[in-house]
Amino acid sequence: MLTAPTQIWETAVRQAEVIGPLAAKDTVGLAEADEAAERLRVSRRQVYVLLGRWRAGEGVVSDLLPGRSGGGRGGRRLSAEVETIVQEALRTRYLTRQRRSVAAVYKEIMRQCRARGLRSPSRGSIQRRIERLDPVASVSGREGREAVRPLRSAGGVPPAVTGLLEQIQVDHTPVDVIVVDERHRLPIGRPYLTAAIDVASRCVVGLVVTLEAPSATSVGLCLAHTAMDKRPWLERLGVEAAWPMSGKPRELYLDNAAEFKSEALRRGCDQHGIKLRYRPPGQPHFGGIVERLIGTMMQLVHELPGTTFSSTAERGTYDSDGKAVLTVRELQGWLALAVACYHGQVHETLGRPPAGVWSEKAAASGPLVTVTNETAFLVDFLPVIRRTLSRSGFVIDHVQYYSDALKPWIAHRERWGRFVLRRDPRDISRIWALDPDGTAYVEVPYRTLSRPPISAWEQKAAARQLRELGRAEVDENALFAMVAQMREITDTAATTTRKARRDRQRRTEAPSRPQPKLTPPNAPTSDVGQESKAVARPFEVIEQW
Repeated sequence: MLTAPTQIWETAVRQAEVIGPLAAKDTVGLAEADEAAERLRVSRRQVYVLLGRWRAGEGVVSDLLPGRSGGGRGGRRLSAEVETIVQEALRTRYLTRQRRSVAAVYKEIMRQCRARGLRSPSRGSIQRRIERLDPVASVSGREGREAVRPLRSAGGVPPAVTGLLEQIQVDHTPVDVIVVDERHRLPIGRPYLTAAIDVASRCVVGLVVTLEAPSATSVGLCLAHTAMDKRPWLERLGVEAAWPMSGKPRELYLDNAAEFKSEALRRGCDQHGIKLRYRPPGQPHFGGIVERLIGTMMQLVHELPGTTFSSTAERGTYDSDGKAVLTVRELQGWLALAVACYHGQVHETLGRPPAGVWSEKAAASGPLVTVTNETAFLVDFLPVIRRTLSRSGFVIDHVQYYSDALKPWIAHRERWGRFVLRRDPRDISRIWALDPDGTAYVEVPYRTLSRPPISAWEQKAAARQLRELGRAEVDENALFAMVAQMREITDTAATTTRKARRDRQRRTEAPSRPQPKLTPPNAPTSDVGQESKAVARPFEVIEQW
């Protein structure tokens, strides 16, 4: 029987750590193949098989997943006893002022393993563990505290990153502005911003504005935006701006929020070879680059109509809801223009415009890896759900999903156990099911295709309403009927509110006074009201970035 997908996945991740660097070489000799075979505990022939899969695929972890005949002989992590020996040797022999070499530490590990009858790890395993040590702790242990000073600024930041996309910092924040809905142009609250900045060039490489609180999905959306060519996105927004910074990052530097430690993010980063690194607990200044970016962006947002400012005291009597004019889409367009301006301004730390630094480093490093299929990339970062397969498909939160593509799986469903499913909470009209081999996702729509797309938040609210009404069981028909009623109430309320505002405006404003209206961020502003001019005018505080 096929091994569970999670076990297969972990084996493929370990294999990718060895096979990926080998595949980048023009030729792989017998000695290198034998070393890889020992590290992975497979045969030399299997190493060349894995190399062929990697080179024929897309260079991601799933290229190495085995077929249904399955299982394979993938390597395992070090045993608990060996891991204890390794960690103790690093602590007592490597991180000391005697500064022993890697070779000397490795010999000691081999000696202890042989003395206890344990299989010794490879030297590459020890080298990788040394490379993952915190640089400040490593230098402090081997050279003393004074030697750590060059690695820190006054705030104690990590060593400088020099390569493009070698490290990007990602963080979230509520945006200090009220936005309006697309249909009725009525206030709907403050959105959230997720931003990513490349540490080496200080270029903004990803930016997402959503109405949902920070989650694994918003992180995935920001990563997809980072990795893809931004020209189609800018065209959809109707923004004429240059934003050439894109590519798949090699490392994400994050804080310790729950959404940054989700299974969805971990598996997605494993799939695409992206390392996850977290700030030291209790030391928020280690993420100062992205935090400064977000702080300056919020200063710019305070220039927009509908701003909430940074505090109630600062806002005073300003009517944020009443002055709001921007939709989420229009806010994204405005921020895209702000980012384009920022990239062309001299950066205080770099002493040069970030765009110039990016161009210079890109020319030196060669082509960066970009994503051509945004949807396929995003699926790898969507929240993970596990369900068993029945004759009628999958059921998630009282909603059934089915596709003819499931028929071959249904016939043998007792063999597979629970499937790994991915779902976009913004639109639950379809899910993606990982096939039993763990090699690809299959899109599965509603079983009843006439159902309208709804969000996970609408689904949960409807289910809660039904339970409050005394429904012991929530069925799919009642669920979608409740969502329809909730939407009807919202539409009616919006119409009533809009009419009341128009009537109040007629009574309080002089007839000759023109009504302010919003134009796209790149449109002329000669006939636009004062508040709308704030959307398109130059950014006076851009030099602070």
